[in-house]
Amino acid sequence: MWIYIIIAIIVLILIYFGVTYNSFVKLNNTVKEAFSTMDVYLKKRWDLIPNIVETVKGYAKHEKSTLKEIIELRNSTYDNMSANEKVDVNNKLSQGINKLMAIAEAYPDLKANENFKDLSQQLTKVEDDIANSRKYYNGAVRIFNDKVQMFPSNIVAGMLGFKEQKMFEASEFERENVQVKL
Repeated sequence: MWIYIIIAIIVLILIYFGVTYNSFVKLNNTVKEAFSTMDVYLKKRWDLIPNIVETVKGYAKHEKSTLKEIIELRNSTYDNMSANEKVDVNNKLSQGINKLMAIAEAYPDLKANENFKDLSQQLTKVEDDIANSRKYYNGAVRIFNDKVQMFPSNIVAGMLGFKEQKMFEASEFERENVQVKL
């Protein structure tokens, strides 16, 4: 009789282990899919930046340090970066783009330039898409991380090497209050 109870407990543990493993695989794939969605928009912005920089360069020759910073970030090889490196570099690029747009505000001729207006609209659309995909990615990561951290699934996660994923967070620069000066 005890043997049946022990066998039943072992079978239940194995079933739980299998179900939990499959759950981790599904959640991990959701996180990868969410990152890939966001990555498409990050890459689109990545490719748009040189055009905006070149347009601004002609108008704001003395703003070289900001332009140089953006160009240096942009010159890294995007396709060879890890997911965490892409997150970090794109946070820095967001800061640079905000500075670039502030520079553009100081040049009325630049703001009126059709090429700049078109690029600026494209960038605004891409930034909106990135914001939406960040929400989706962070939601998927939160669900995955909850599963990795919560008992008893954390035991299975530890045994199988599932680790917490990094969320896409706003940088300190993005958290600052916008100052409107009239």
